[in-house]
Amino acid sequence: MIRRPAFNRRLAACAVLAMAAFSLAACMPPEVPPGLKLKPSSYAALPGWGEDSLEGVLPAFLRSCQVITKRQADEPVGNPGANGEALGGVVSDWQMPCAAAREIGPAAGSDEVRAFFERWFVPFMAEDDRGKPGMFTGYYEAEIDATRSRDAVHRYPLYAAPKQSTNLTRAEIEAGGLTGQNLEFLWLKDPVDAFFLQIQGSGVVRLKEGGEIRVGYAGNNGHGFVAIGKVMIEEGIIDRSAASMQTIRAWLRANPDKAQAMMNRNPRFIFFREVKEGPVGAMGVVLTAGRSLAVDPGFVPLGLPLWLDTAWPIDHEAAKRGDPLRRLMLAQDTGSAIKGPVRGDFFWGSGEEALRFAGAMKSPGNWFLLLPVTAAARKTLDVVDIVSNLK
Repeated sequence: MIRRPAFNRRLAACAVLAMAAFSLAACMPPEVPPGLKLKPSSYAALPGWGEDSLEGVLPAFLRSCQVITKRQADEPVGNPGANGEALGGVVSDWQMPCAAAREIGPAAGSDEVRAFFERWFVPFMAEDDRGKPGMFTGYYEAEIDATRSRDAVHRYPLYAAPKQSTNLTRAEIEAGGLTGQNLEFLWLKDPVDAFFLQIQGSGVVRLKEGGEIRVGYAGNNGHGFVAIGKVMIEEGIIDRSAASMQTIRAWLRANPDKAQAMMNRNPRFIFFREVKEGPVGAMGVVLTAGRSLAVDPGFVPLGLPLWLDTAWPIDHEAAKRGDPLRRLMLAQDTGSAIKGPVRGDFFWGSGEEALRFAGAMKSPGNWFLLLPVTAAARKTLDVVDIVSNLK
């Protein structure tokens, strides 16, 4: 009721714009913010639950435990919902499951791991309360060549984070806005490689001097992310049906006179640092290929296990494109483009083979969130929680 008068004034202003031949569509009321709706489920209802090998799940879960159980026992796991309680409960809800996981050890077989989750976690079907289907994309860890000192071939820098935060755009930084601060710590052959490394947030670097190092996320320039693939589709540069990381990268390399201007359409710029192991996700743990998922933490607490039900993005030796891709995952990362209650980014691993899967993935689907038994017991028996990202 408080917002209704302001909305009426907005409509009046929009009517004036419409008479001036502007589009009235731009003046319609804003879309209702999305919410996450959960309904109690069962393991029998999880499609393909008994078919996943669960390889690598327990080590990945134990990494989540290392972060969660270091906190105070009454600290919430996730954002508080409408009832004031976090979706993942509190840290004390995780202490016994994590202790049980350490007891059986990372080498436990599939049956033992499956029994562990059935004993300690309760599945809930997740839905967007607007009825929108879930969407799942993929990402990977890039592998690139670089050198520590600029030469005639390696002319494109990776930057360390400035001592003081900056709001320079990508275009301003690429034009020399950070020159003189000695932030350039690696030099690449290809500006497109540097751009995609920023999109992925981490990478393996093969040094001209010999050996390999890893680089990871160290900060950003504070600007929002703009997907240039969407821009290229809207402007008719690439066809929607053929859009992928590979086709975008190929166009940028084939059009060097236009590539930088196109990359500058994404004003967000990422800074890097050397890391000892990786890739490390937003949760602060090393990611597991095929088991780690980037989520929107406004809805899904980091560390939470979930059952993913989506589709393979390409043909490969075990399945065809569109076949069910169903497996147990861990929410261990975030991404600036990963927004919404049923929206995930599947981590495929490192290198060009991982890029084949990640670059082609845009698969509809859904998921079931697995809550610790003590946290689940405090939920109601019907629709149990709605979490808005407007905090």
